[in-house]
Amino acid sequence: MKKGFLNLSIVSFLLAFCVVILGAYVRLSDAGLGCPDWPGCYGELFITEETRVNAAQQASGSRPFDMDKAVKEMIHRYAAGILGILVLLMTIISWRSRHDEKISCSILLGLVALQALLGMWTVTELLKPIIVAAHLLGGMLILGMLYWIILRQLPSPARSRAHPHTGRLALAALAILALQMFTGGWTSANYAALACPEFPTCRDGLYWPETDFSEAFTVWHGGRIDYEGGILDAPARTAIHLTHRLGAGLTFLVVFTAALCAMFRAGRPARLTAAFLLFVLSLQVTLGVANVLLRLPLPVAVAHNSVAALLMLSLLSLYRHARTGGD
Repeated sequence: MKKGFLNLSIVSFLLAFCVVILGAYVRLSDAGLGCPDWPGCYGELFITEETRVNAAQQASGSRPFDMDKAVKEMIHRYAAGILGILVLLMTIISWRSRHDEKISCSILLGLVALQALLGMWTVTELLKPIIVAAHLLGGMLILGMLYWIILRQLPSPARSRAHPHTGRLALAALAILALQMFTGGWTSANYAALACPEFPTCRDGLYWPETDFSEAFTVWHGGRIDYEGGILDAPARTAIHLTHRLGAGLTFLVVFTAALCAMFRAGRPARLTAAFLLFVLSLQVTLGVANVLLRLPLPVAVAHNSVAALLMLSLLSLYRHARTGGD
């Protein structure tokens, strides 16, 4: 039973990673409103020619039906729905077999339900930035919880070289990374990724052009506003972009410090994880710079989101190894 539960956890984790990538792809290809209703698409659970007819009948003139965007959106919803079923199975099995992870699975199931609501609100609230950013963070949290459940089921390494200081650094790095992920989602949701089209300067050779932080981080703008394409002016978007850049610098320093500490002080499993973490960190910085210099190509932007998830997973592994040790 335990092996079957582990296998189910691994399948759920792999699917969750795919859902995170699909979510980024849908968002960054501007397909978030490809289906303006939920959970179906123009009243249909499967996209057919009938969907196109329904769309034409419901058209308001402001957003014409786009088959390509609708298909992307529904594939993401199908994958998320299957993930929800798998997590439900994990929860049922864990309670029936009195598995050690039954509480974790129950919390995870609650998060999946909340994530489904956020997915619905993302559409019905017309891509409201706070909901889009929360939806991104929720997906990362579900992915991280599934990975942690897997880690807890794997054999623990010897405890002879546990290093609490490295573990605390890894936790601090995880907290800062979560905040950075949120600012990344906020940047994307407000279409501010290219507010600074230069690097290392921001715009017109300036490191700090005109900004408007009060408008940039206003959560509620009132009324039923369509946020597709963004509603903020250039100074506000610049403020968002610069905040994400500064956060990237802080994240780099903390993650780099945690990895370096593990490289020189922790046991062998932690050192190997730290080496991989440094590689992923370098890759993430490269992708971030490439997004700016190459004007946000879709493959690079999606990879930037995916590698952020790898950073989180690597830090979780580092925390576990630092806490349990191993030579």
